[in-house]
Amino acid sequence: MADLALARKVLETEAAAIRALVRRVDGRFEAAVHLLRSCGGRVIVTGMGKSGIICRKIAATLASTGTPAFFLHPAEAIHGDLGVLQADDVILALSNSGETEELLRLLETIKRLGARMIAITGDCKSTLGQAADVALDCQVSEEACPMNLVPTASTTAALALGDALAMTLFVAKGFRQEDFANIHPGGKIGKRLMRVEQLMHGADQRPMVSVETPMSEAMAEMSRKSFGMTCVVDSGERLVGVITDGDLRRQMLATQQGTRSILERRAGEVMTRNPVTVTRGTLAVEALRLMEERKITSIVVVGAAQTVEGIVHLHDLWRTQLF
Repeated sequence: MADLALARKVLETEAAAIRALVRRVDGRFEAAVHLLRSCGGRVIVTGMGKSGIICRKIAATLASTGTPAFFLHPAEAIHGDLGVLQADDVILALSNSGETEELLRLLETIKRLGARMIAITGDCKSTLGQAADVALDCQVSEEACPMNLVPTASTTAALALGDALAMTLFVAKGFRQEDFANIHPGGKIGKRLMRVEQLMHGADQRPMVSVETPMSEAMAEMSRKSFGMTCVVDSGERLVGVITDGDLRRQMLATQQGTRSILERRAGEVMTRNPVTVTRGTLAVEALRLMEERKITSIVVVGAAQTVEGIVHLHDLWRTQLF
């Protein structure tokens, strides 16, 4: 039977290691963020063993939030891969002891190039900590391993500190949801961040009539394009209004009450002015929010000067599984 008490102690030890980091977020952390933000090259994340695995995750998180970063294996580096380092790079080096031999052998090249270095270490007085431009204290009181040998709490703390750097950096750089969408085109995140231009019906699929179009022709256009609406445009294809199935029902009800028949009117007389619109770059989730908020099933995509570029229907959003 599993030792549940041990499992709970592992989790408590690792949680305590992360909590202990909170009070160490100080001017050194700010200096590290400043170095990363002002980096003119790439962020090179490096570490051996279990620390190396944490490095890969930190590099991936930085890259996915707009900071060019990749992992450099220190053992491979000293056998030729040091050639990737440039003077305008920032090296982010992880070592709990601060005395990892493979990392220390990189210091001469880093200093000679003039590249800047941030160390995440359990001993800021170590060789690595003293060589770094900024050393972040990631010391833990104990590992979660019963023998206090296997890197557990120390790697968890390093990962959390790396996440703190990445998140602080991407906010400081003004990284937006739209920027996130540009580098996450696939998977569930990609669907959530899909843009309207990837879903819209453009060109000949756009339902459009002019202000002077007789309503008989406008209704025929609505039927042909099957969106339950049509755009009403001026001579420059600039949007001035829309006619929806709801507009038709309201006009037919008014006809029954003695007003002029809808078939005797022109599109400009029936249309609803100032319809809800989006641009090509609008996120699909935002378009969906607008459609739900305004209780409409189609939304018009406009370009410069309100020219009609396309239509997005609620069914298009359903198919992307945004719900």
